[in-house]
Amino acid sequence: MTAESADLAAEQPQPIDPFSRQSVRGADGLLGHLNTWGVLEPADVHVARTICRLAQDEDDSVLLAISLAVRGVRLGSSCVHLGSVVADLRLQLPHVTWPTLVDDPVAWLARVSSSPVASGTDRVLVVEGPLLYLARYHGLEVSLCDRLVGRLTPTPPKVDEALLRHDLHRLFGEPGFEQQRAAADAAARSWTTVLTGGPGTGKTTTIARLLVALESQHRASGSTRPLSVGLATPTGKASARMREALVGAATDTPAFSAEERAWLQGLQTVTLHRLLGARPDHRTAFRHHAGQKLPHDVIVVDETSMVSLLMMERLVQAVPASCRLVLVGDADQLASVEAGAVLHDVVEGLGGLASPWVTRLSRGHRFDGAVSDLAEAVVEGDADRALAVLTGPDEHVRLVAPEDVSTVIDARPRQQARAIARAASEGDAAGALALLAEHRLLCAHRDGPAGVSHWNEQLEREVRPYPDAQRPWYVGRPVLVTRNDATLRVNNGDVGVTLDDADRLVAHLDTGLVVSAARLASVQSAYASTVHRSQGSEFEHVTLLLPDEESLVLSRELLYTAVTRTRSSLTVVARPETVRRAVEHRTARASGVAGRLAAALETRD
Repeated sequence: MTAESADLAAEQPQPIDPFSRQSVRGADGLLGHLNTWGVLEPADVHVARTICRLAQDEDDSVLLAISLAVRGVRLGSSCVHLGSVVADLRLQLPHVTWPTLVDDPVAWLARVSSSPVASGTDRVLVVEGPLLYLARYHGLEVSLCDRLVGRLTPTPPKVDEALLRHDLHRLFGEPGFEQQRAAADAAARSWTTVLTGGPGTGKTTTIARLLVALESQHRASGSTRPLSVGLATPTGKASARMREALVGAATDTPAFSAEERAWLQGLQTVTLHRLLGARPDHRTAFRHHAGQKLPHDVIVVDETSMVSLLMMERLVQAVPASCRLVLVGDADQLASVEAGAVLHDVVEGLGGLASPWVTRLSRGHRFDGAVSDLAEAVVEGDADRALAVLTGPDEHVRLVAPEDVSTVIDARPRQQARAIARAASEGDAAGALALLAEHRLLCAHRDGPAGVSHWNEQLEREVRPYPDAQRPWYVGRPVLVTRNDATLRVNNGDVGVTLDDADRLVAHLDTGLVVSAARLASVQSAYASTVHRSQGSEFEHVTLLLPDEESLVLSRELLYTAVTRTRSSLTVVARPETVRRAVEHRTARASGVAGRLAAALETRD
């Protein structure tokens, strides 16, 4: 199995219930068979049929190509390697009758290229080498890569060499800060840089000191205005964490002057949507774009691993040519829930750690001992070592069999739910929020017996004052915001606890806002959350429930992300073979970004 298709056909498909919502009524032919066996969802089938009908080309091979391209985007890839995907599916579904052209991927792609769906200004598909794209995602990749390469080719920023050397020595002179100093030096001398590394490696500390050095350069240039800095993250929760970390770095760094400390503490962090200027009339268009650039001298994006291909392209096109762009994140974490694995692809495309534009911080400070050992073993793909840590003597990390899950839930999650409800009933919002931040139950799935919905419902039964689950709001309910709402000033990822306020229920959010519960439409209970939604957060303790090893979402990235959410202890509920499966399976999203960047840089040189 190839890397490009590993995520698209990783397991044996199973037939779906013909009466479920996933079944396409009246579907026949190849697409109907693939829908029956759970390979294609209704959207994949309907989009392919509609496009071919409008293009007046309903050849089975073209229908299949479109449906697989749509499916690829749904599963997080920006393109598909048709030959590899179908080769895997044919092994798993030997009883399905495939079009003759499938046996010859080159001829198949040639047939798709000759179709009206892949030609003209209104084309829907793009064939590029062995890869097939939906035209929109091909355009996003090309635009992103062209703009990134363009930012690497012009004359680098002018710096005052003597002042930069002085500031780097002043700010990064302590032993152990050599990597951070190198990262700041690179960022000062380049329009675009990437800073990657695991939790606790000092990424935010590096950014704080870099910004002070850049402000020093800005003042020395003779400018009469302060350095304009844009600080952004994909989610509101990550934005709050970034600001908290920056304020902490400003307070704890003796090298800063009082003026520098005050300047840093005055910087604001926002979501990417807010930075770009989200428009109420359009989900993917923003007020800042190629024709209306952002008004900043420096833009720093944290948690970049969570940024989708579309959002990264929208960001880069809005960054002025004279603005430094610093992408910060952990390339080993889960990628965006939408299409793209941009941070990973950009790091690879720029040449990895040998690149002058990429710095990786490797010395962790947040945690050590068993948690650190486990994170390192997972990243390296060493399942034996990971299991040895999980089953070793250190009580901070332990592996529990799934049949003992009730004992695990009783030990911490149920006690936490009761404690939050007690604090909320006493009107102690700060105490309830602190209790919520101490522990999080993480799941790989939203649904199913090991999913978020199931465990949220189980824990709600402990504290909900009435049996009616159709009445979701009650005092002590912890909530997680799942969608941005500019009107309420709440963001996806904000968490809060429900309290009574003069006979009405209000949610006290961790951002400091107090919002009427009746106005919060897009929320879910926050006793448990998916690993994806936990990105950008950290907790004192984490309990991780892994599904069976057959689950398609099990991956090294998912396990690593969950492990690195804790500051103190981790309990993993899973069988050893499930942990092994997760460690040994890497998420592979088909993309042309890395290859496109590498080829462009090679041509430039």
